[in-house]
Amino acid sequence: MASMRIAYFASGNGTTFQYLAERLSREQENAVSALLVSSAKKAYALERAKQLGINSVIFQRREFHSDSEFAEAMLSALKVHEIDFICLAGYMKLVPQKVVKSYRNRILNVHPALLPAFGGAGMYGRRVHEAVIASGARLSGATIHLVNEEYDRGLIAAQQAVHVSANDTAEQLEARVQSIEKQLYYNTLLLFIQNRVEIHDNRIHYLPPIPND
Repeated sequence: MASMRIAYFASGNGTTFQYLAERLSREQENAVSALLVSSAKKAYALERAKQLGINSVIFQRREFHSDSEFAEAMLSALKVHEIDFICLAGYMKLVPQKVVKSYRNRILNVHPALLPAFGGAGMYGRRVHEAVIASGARLSGATIHLVNEEYDRGLIAAQQAVHVSANDTAEQLEARVQSIEKQLYYNTLLLFIQNRVEIHDNRIHYLPPIPND
């Protein structure tokens, strides 16, 4: 089986990117972390990529004349690096529609709440946890979902809940969600790497592991 070549999209610190890349390097022979795509020139994720020996590129919409030119440049870079799959890891931009179309059902993202609640444009980072607490909800968590043309509206691949206490601060809830989301992301990504995912009837179905000979 050929190794799945993965690109990560990040805009900031890159801790999720580093976690996934390091675990795949240690534990998986069928996946290669091949590229980091950043939307910010000063993103620390770029330094993490350098330390990990992973190629990186920077794409900023303002440097292109049109949305189409921007998307084509991104697709060209993904093609050059022979990317099979994309993991968003703190990417604060909407993925261009042409890229989503080219990688339909091959882009994953993590969101720090139980979608479809507390998702959409502008709902990221601590804002999400502040909204959860303000709502009075007693459950939150992490969601791994496929990416489509709208923020946080793709098919849900996995979710894990955490309890929200009555006296929680946004910082406390954020830490609790962060303690589970990277492992959840990794576990979900493995199912795609292992070709154990089928999508039909607008739902994701998981296949059992293939038994060893």
